[in-house]
Amino acid sequence: MTTRQRRILVIGIGAGDPDHLTLGAVKAMGRADVFFIVGKGDVKSALTDLRHRMLDEHARAPYRVVEVDDPSRDRRPMDRGDYTSAVQDWRTRRADIFERLLREEMTAEETGAFLVWGDPSLYDSTLGILADIEARGSVSASVEVIPGISSVSSLAARHRIPLNQVGRPVHITPARRLADVGQNDDGDIVVMLDAHESFTQVEGDDVWIYWGAYLGTPDELLIAGPLREVSDRIRQVRAQARDRHGWIMDTYLLRIVE
Repeated sequence: MTTRQRRILVIGIGAGDPDHLTLGAVKAMGRADVFFIVGKGDVKSALTDLRHRMLDEHARAPYRVVEVDDPSRDRRPMDRGDYTSAVQDWRTRRADIFERLLREEMTAEETGAFLVWGDPSLYDSTLGILADIEARGSVSASVEVIPGISSVSSLAARHRIPLNQVGRPVHITPARRLADVGQNDDGDIVVMLDAHESFTQVEGDDVWIYWGAYLGTPDELLIAGPLREVSDRIRQVRAQARDRHGWIMDTYLLRIVE
């Protein structure tokens, strides 16, 4: 293994509101020499622009910004095995890019940083990919994680609700596993990464939904109510927002109200 260890900061920057940057995140941004920004293409350029505005306000000059394009991933509906393979292929190609950044775009004396939406420990691949790179043995990195405000916390705050009910669990799941979770869970369910409106398959007159999209941004959308009553409205608002922006990032909480 190479002895050239890189210092890497993985900084959670919140769900979209610049005011959700923690003091820890601001201080960490001031320590970095080079920031690696993974772009999502022209359609999601607003996400890149927001990170640049955060750097303009909080990073300490002189610093560099290195932008790379995120590799594409197959997002067609598929079974669990094919989905796992597709994600692993995407992660491998992303790891190739990250490894090059660490080897070619910073020196061993510098500190690099990745700005991660929400919290790096919740449904984000950065930490796992850095671990994969470490396992390859060609680049060694000392990684420090600065937690951020997740979309889950932002969702609960914007709806002015606690995330859990007294004495009951909270289950956080990707939408593709919602059917499995719903059959075996007696608590509330937070659903992320729902590209196919899985909430429309949930039954029960006592189920409420607290839905949010573009949380923390000027385009934020919020809808709450009995699922049977607001499901169609969410679908309509969601479709309109996707047409308007070209993409959508939404999260919701399903709760049984007794």
